[in-house]
Amino acid sequence: MEKEKYIIDLDEIRKMMSRSSRFISLSGLSGVSTGFIALAGALLARQLVFRHHDYLVYEAVPIDADNLSNLLLVALGTLLLSVFSALWFTGRKSRKENRCAWDNQAKRLLTNLLIPLLAGGILCLILLLRGYVGFLPGLTLIFYGLALLNGSHFTLSHIRLLGIADIVLGLFAFLFIEQSLFLWMLGFGVLQSIYGLLIQWK
Repeated sequence: MEKEKYIIDLDEIRKMMSRSSRFISLSGLSGVSTGFIALAGALLARQLVFRHHDYLVYEAVPIDADNLSNLLLVALGTLLLSVFSALWFTGRKSRKENRCAWDNQAKRLLTNLLIPLLAGGILCLILLLRGYVGFLPGLTLIFYGLALLNGSHFTLSHIRLLGIADIVLGLFAFLFIEQSLFLWMLGFGVLQSIYGLLIQWK
């Protein structure tokens, strides 16, 4: 009996240490919602831009002001809706669990996510303005995957698998650049939603 109690106590100590060093209030519903938002954004971009213009190629192509503004608006709208959705669902989960959503672990997680995301975002914007639209699906997947790997040390370790999957999809997006928008939808939409459902189920 004493040995069993000792093992239980050690397990509780381990769980407490994990909670104190990792941000564990990530909501599975935030992953599902951001996945659906990404799918909607990609479908809208395809309808407005990619359906009528052959931009998914290996070289720079002229992009007119209307298509450029459409791409930027869809990208910005998708990003803002995804961030709002993730914050709302995560905040709701934190309130239910009586946890502080904005603690030191959350700050460390956000910092480690933002470094690759900002670098990738600036690079993608430069390439977009120079006409290299075909590189964007692959690069956004790769930098997002790197951000998840970078942040996985400060939250649920399972997020590393999603990061690796997105990096692999990003590399395939460069190999099959004409289909890169569909690979982007698979990574940011389908896999993100599946990951969210798994987290919610667990």
